Amino acid sequence: MCGIAGYVLRDGQAELSRVRAMCDQIRHRGPDDDGFYTAGGCAIGMRRLSIIDLATGHQPISNEDGSLWVVFNGEIYNYQELRRQLMAQGHRFATNSDTETLLHLYEQEGLDGLQKLRGMFSFAIWDDRRRQLFLVRDRFGKKPLYYANLPEGLFFGSELKCLRAAGIPLDVDPEALRLYFQFTYIPDPWSPYRQVRKLPPGSWLLYHADGRVEQGSYWRWPAPSEQGPPGLSEVDAARKLRDLFDESVRIRMLADVRSALS
Repeated sequence: MCGIAGYVLRDGQAELSRVRAMCDQIRHRGPDDDGFYTAGGCAIGMRRLSIIDLATGHQPISNEDGSLWVVFNGEIYNYQELRRQLMAQGHRFATNSDTETLLHLYEQEGLDGLQKLRGMFSFAIWDDRRRQLFLVRDRFGKKPLYYANLPEGLFFGSELKCLRAAGIPLDVDPEALRLYFQFTYIPDPWSPYRQVRKLPPGSWLLYHADGRVEQGSYWRWPAPSEQGPPGLSEVDAARKLRDLFDESVRIRMLADVRSALS
């Protein structure tokens, strides 16, 4: 478990102390390391629990020319396959981490690259050339990501307390309260507070430094079907299910630290 936080101001200079205060609130999510990047109105940071690439996986990570910076919470299960493809396309890697794969995939394919990711994740990429922040959350929303779009700028964090530390006003949202009593939880994209929203699962948000916001989905639940593929017997279906289950377990076992089960 790691945590990320940051902000982009429409005007003014970002302060390291502010983003550090946001990340201090989520130290419990990443006790091993922290890191920060500030430039102009942008400040991003993270707390890290080291799992993959213990030696060179320090974040934030940049691309070759320093025009892109990423902070990442989660794990990309197919990053080694993606890394090989990106290297064949001419990209140079400075680390062995799954985090750096996100940068080069964004460089190569932009939004279309999200379709190739397998994993659990929330991440933020600051594009210095285009002056825009790119936020993404995994398909099932396993990793949290909150944001507040204010006249001052856009703020984000893995937990609500990050935004509180940044000085965001937090007024209770009556609609969120109504939804809580109706469903016994607060569904996406609402949060308990009027100024804060959750990025929905399978979604992305693009914030331009002039205040413009674009938002969309890269994945949706498939439509339910009462019948399986034609010609698929019950025995074949059971075998396929077992194969998929085994693969799901295998790709989640990649790590550079010893498991408690080993």
